[in-house]
Amino acid sequence: MSTCAQSLVRLLEGYGVELVFGIPGVHTVELYRGLHGSRLRHISPRHEQGAGFMADGYARASGKPGVCFIITGPGMTNILTAMGQAYADSVPMLVISTTNRREHLRLGHGHLHELPDQRAMVAGACAFSHTLQSPNELPELLARAFAIFQCARPRPVHIEIPLDVLEMPADHLNLMPRSLPGAPAPAPASIQAAATLLNGAHRPLILAGGGARGCAEVLQQLAEQLYAPVALTTNARGLLPCGHRLLLDGVQSSAHGRALVDEADVILAVGTELGETDYDFFGLGPLHFKAPLIRLDIDPMQVMGVQRAHVGLLGDAREGLQMLLERIAPVAARGRWAEDSVQRVNQCERDGWSVKQRGLQGLLDLLRDSLGSPLLVGDSTQPVYQGASGYQAPMPASWFNAGSGYGTLGYGLPAAIGAKLAQPDRPVVALVGDGGLQFTCAELIAAREAQIGVILLVWNNQCYAEIRDYMQAREIPALGVEILTPDFKAMAASFHVEYHRAQDPTQLHELLLAFADTREPVMLEVDAEAYLASL
Repeated sequence: MSTCAQSLVRLLEGYGVELVFGIPGVHTVELYRGLHGSRLRHISPRHEQGAGFMADGYARASGKPGVCFIITGPGMTNILTAMGQAYADSVPMLVISTTNRREHLRLGHGHLHELPDQRAMVAGACAFSHTLQSPNELPELLARAFAIFQCARPRPVHIEIPLDVLEMPADHLNLMPRSLPGAPAPAPASIQAAATLLNGAHRPLILAGGGARGCAEVLQQLAEQLYAPVALTTNARGLLPCGHRLLLDGVQSSAHGRALVDEADVILAVGTELGETDYDFFGLGPLHFKAPLIRLDIDPMQVMGVQRAHVGLLGDAREGLQMLLERIAPVAARGRWAEDSVQRVNQCERDGWSVKQRGLQGLLDLLRDSLGSPLLVGDSTQPVYQGASGYQAPMPASWFNAGSGYGTLGYGLPAAIGAKLAQPDRPVVALVGDGGLQFTCAELIAAREAQIGVILLVWNNQCYAEIRDYMQAREIPALGVEILTPDFKAMAASFHVEYHRAQDPTQLHELLLAFADTREPVMLEVDAEAYLASL
């Protein structure tokens, strides 16, 4: 007999799932009966939040949904923070959880892991949450989940399975994966209206976000055809190659970046919320567009968002950009303005950096240049915040972090583990502060156990430095930020992980070269004060 749990695993295999992140519990053991003998590799994190962050990093680096098996109750409350980060950043994640038996639901009789309404609690952090009432629903629900991942705004999906349903017979189910639809293309009439605006522009500007992650080639072609400067959000870094003549640094939050927005006479926003953490990082206030705005997005809520669009293009970013490209006539006269503007604004951005900011930027550039084409996964830490202003990624999906959107701490290490599982042949660096690492440091031993060769770079300034500086700037006593820092060398040893310390760029460069191809995790601690003083 094939049970519902075993059929679920077979369906996941059919949809191309390769990895599952989870911690077995008494409420999920039937799922593990299904995993045994399957093609799916199981990774055991040390906390369900770590499982969610690993799934997030895997999804961003692979383009495939990250999948988690989570127990009822505390497992779901633990993973909610990771689901919130994935929801904010439009990351595909499938969370399969259990829940109490159907006859026990919402009665409050004190059963193990019981919550009043687990599905309702989770619903606010996912595209949809559903309680499976019968194995018969399983094929349809998984098809809906994978359709969202492929042709809508990708966000977490939660399916909870009551304990009695897990064990029900499911031999009768058709386990052939359903054919998934393609993402919709924008309406031709809307495309023509947008093309008319762009063709008539003298100073076009492109604002690209994470929704354009899979469109690097066509985005670059369109920018070059238009002679349009391109500003990339955190999740869009790498869509134009480093040093491209039309590539703006992360200037859209700065005063001179805002001035360029005012100077433009048509603005094309692609796959971006135009939200605070990408466009108002310095508290200058909401964006106000003087020029006509064209918004291209798969999500109608964004097309019709707070920033009113003169032309709304609802559909797949790649399809929409390709349709625009076919209708755009190059006008060489725009080229001088575009290239001059990029040079001027980028130089203005860099001229405004403090000595410390230059040192942090140098650290990021050293990581990139020492490792070739690394994938940098950041936590909320000072070097990462600097990267929001100045880091140019070598390719798409090679720079992501928790410093935008939901903005959680503890993301960097587990997300980097997931990214390394997706890209085993590329150097993957977890760039984490000493404070943020303490949220999820236990996942380092999970990486050692699974032999995942992530480079953990600990930026140790012995405090929550970003929050300390924020408090001091507002004349607030810096309480609660001067934290006791662990002995990271001893921590690494206890987790069976190799450890090295760097105090200047030369030492760090040599260590990066030595561990570029590591097949096991390694911890590199950088003394922030000594490193910056050495410059």
